[in-house]
Parts: sequence; C-alpha cells; structure tokens
Amino acid sequence: MRISARVDYAVQALLLLAERDPDVISADAMSTAQGLPHGYAEAILNDLRKHGYVASRRGAHGGYHLARPASQVHLGGVVSLFDGPFVTVRATPAADLTYRGPARHLPSLWTLLDERLHGMLDTVTLDDLLHGRMPA
Repeated sequence: MRISARVDYAVQALLLLAERDPDVISADAMSTAQGLPHGYAEAILNDLRKHGYVASRRGAHGGYHLARPASQVHLGGVVSLFDGPFVTVRATPAADLTYRGPARHLPSLWTLLDERLHGMLDTVTLDDLLHGRMPA
C-alpha cells in the first residue's frame, strides 16, 4: 500500500483547518505551517474546495476553512479523491483484472483488500484523527 504525497498533504491541510476551526487560513499560512511549496498547497486546497471539503473566502483576510464539521469529514473520501483505489496491480484497479486458471479468483482478493482498507478509513473522521482516536 502506498499513500501519495497529495493524500498526505491534503490530510495535513484538513487537520490544520480542523484544529483552527472556525478561523480562516490563507494558502501562505498553510504552506508555511505544513512545509509545502505555496503552489502545491494552493492546488491541494483548490481540489478540496471543488469537492466540498473546504470553502474559501476572498479578500485581504481571506483563506480557507472547513466546509463542514471535522466530525463529518471521513478520511476514506479524501483518500479516494486523490488516490482512487489503494490496491492496483500493474497500475490497474483490481476490479478491472482478469486472470485464468488457478489465479482466476485473485482479483476478488485484491478487490476485497481495497474495500477493507477504504472501509476502515471511512470510519475515521478528521475529529478522530485530531484527537488521536484510532479504530480498534
């Protein structure tokens, strides 16, 4: 399993917004706090805005804030947004694979693994992560 830099940075950005909620945070402040290049932080925040995770406010005191409470933002959706399926074989989603002979059921195993990983992440919210509450 591989977590991309985009997912890692997006979750870090969301956690910073959750920690400072309801304050508005600029992309500059975000990039400084998270150690990200400004353009990269802006691109991630823009993607999160387009998909309803954050909202933005323009102006001299503008920036970003969570679009909904941290307790309603599940990490599974964030991971899916940036990375899609966790389990791929030769860059192909498990559900798109076909094997013959004794390996014919292997795609079912890879698909189940992907579903379980995403299922676990769907139980964890930003609020859980912010307060160190991990699933059992």
